[in-house]
Amino acid sequence: MSTTTHDDAAGGNRKGNPNGNSHGGNGGGRNGNGANPPRDQTWRPAANPWLIAVVVTLAAFMEVLDTTIVNVALPHIAGTMSASYDEATWTLTSYLVANGIVLPISAFFGRVLGRKRYFVICIIAFTICSFLCGIATDLWQLILFRLLQGFFGGGLQPNQQSIILDTFPPEQRGRAFSISAVAIVVAPVLGPTLGGWITDNFTWRWVFLLNVPVGILTSIAVIHFVEDPPWERKRTGKISIDYIGMGLIAIGLGCLQVMLDRGEDDDWFGSKVICTFAALAVAGIGGAIVWLLYTKKPVVDLRCMKDRNFALGCASIAAFAVILYGSAVLVPQLAQQQLGYTATLAGLVLSPGAVLITLEIPLISRLMPYVQTRSLLSVGFLLMALALAYAHTLTPDIDYDTLVKMRSAQSMAIGFLFVPITTLAYLTVPQRLHNDASAIFTMCRNVAGSIGISLSTALIRERTQARMAHLVEHMTPLSQNFSDAMQRNARAVMDFVGQPLPQAMQTATGRLYQTFVSQATILAYVDVFAMLSIFCILCIPLTFFFSPAKASGGGAH
Repeated sequence: MSTTTHDDAAGGNRKGNPNGNSHGGNGGGRNGNGANPPRDQTWRPAANPWLIAVVVTLAAFMEVLDTTIVNVALPHIAGTMSASYDEATWTLTSYLVANGIVLPISAFFGRVLGRKRYFVICIIAFTICSFLCGIATDLWQLILFRLLQGFFGGGLQPNQQSIILDTFPPEQRGRAFSISAVAIVVAPVLGPTLGGWITDNFTWRWVFLLNVPVGILTSIAVIHFVEDPPWERKRTGKISIDYIGMGLIAIGLGCLQVMLDRGEDDDWFGSKVICTFAALAVAGIGGAIVWLLYTKKPVVDLRCMKDRNFALGCASIAAFAVILYGSAVLVPQLAQQQLGYTATLAGLVLSPGAVLITLEIPLISRLMPYVQTRSLLSVGFLLMALALAYAHTLTPDIDYDTLVKMRSAQSMAIGFLFVPITTLAYLTVPQRLHNDASAIFTMCRNVAGSIGISLSTALIRERTQARMAHLVEHMTPLSQNFSDAMQRNARAVMDFVGQPLPQAMQTATGRLYQTFVSQATILAYVDVFAMLSIFCILCIPLTFFFSPAKASGGGAH
């Protein structure tokens, strides 16, 4: 590490983990007796810890909301800026690229500037950039300000996680992370609904300007209530800058985000540009991993991955993000493109599920002290698998209520996943690695979420083509069912429209083709939901490798 950290303050310290839980095998973080380094139990924040949790979560909520709230406003942005829809999508790409690059190195900026100071700078700069996005007059200005917005927004989620980790003792972290879940899980779901309502009733500029009052209030609250703990203030030593590590991370994650965001529009690996970005992403990420493992003072300390619980937590949160973001993008896409819903109505399909998650998460956090946390995680993946399998009932004429029930069933399973995963991930991470662990954990979630979105949309296109190739065998005059359907449709057109037989046959053919495409597309959605369901089942064995601990932070029970 580039700085020297102190894990105890002078006087009256107690052992960090009351049950001596040292799962995970991070040998570098143990004392001579084999226990985890003692946590400074004498320090408590001056403000109410729950107030601090709400304040820092509000900042993260604002940033996460901006990853999805802009999506439905893109056609309006393109029209205002006299640009094509494809050009307008760079407002999303620029944000995701900058955000993805900053996430893993946010701990380094926290060490250089001080965690609280860096957190406040990120909130203020994010708010200013939001205002600039709202008043932008040219597309290049909007893309530039979105790039800066993503750069400063990338420091909010990891710092929020590490502040909660240090503010609460291990036995209260499960409940504290239930507040954090509102930002991480609910915000992406509410984004399309809120964005659609704003653009339909006001102007797309308010999608950005909405952040201004929230950012001002949040920054004032953070300045007054949040404080750095003693072990953060006591960091000493000269800070060295790992330029090579930062460069490799920027190349790897930046190119990966561009590839994931633009791949669907550019025909994936049929495009030389996407292939180039893919190669740079592999080279950058691979080079960054090797460099960070072997350099003496890395920009982000990967040694926290030696902790078994944390490594499993990163894998689990990545799987969770693929499922969450993948399924969340499929439902409104189905509602808008196949069922003809408006952006607002498609968002309202997700909203009841978001409310259900908000009500369910506190109940899960209260249950965690009495049940092994990994058991709740297993139940969560099983419930999600069943909820996704329920999507096999999809039909082209599915009604609004059924679609809401389908999404609500998936949302109920989400409540069993996020808080247990987060609690288990940080269960045995040494205190000195909290900041680096938060940065890596958040990066895994966000990158996996981007992969889930890109993979889901690509699979819909691929499975639609496969289903059409299968169904076209029945679209022939040699099929009695097809011939009968053609005759019925032609007679209906002649009776109700009054067209002569030749034109009626053409109209009937067109209608049958529309039905053919609709059926193939619905079957494609059923296939992708089934794939996600199988993926959930495959994740269940992973949960049994976590330490058999309860949310109280104790050892095996």
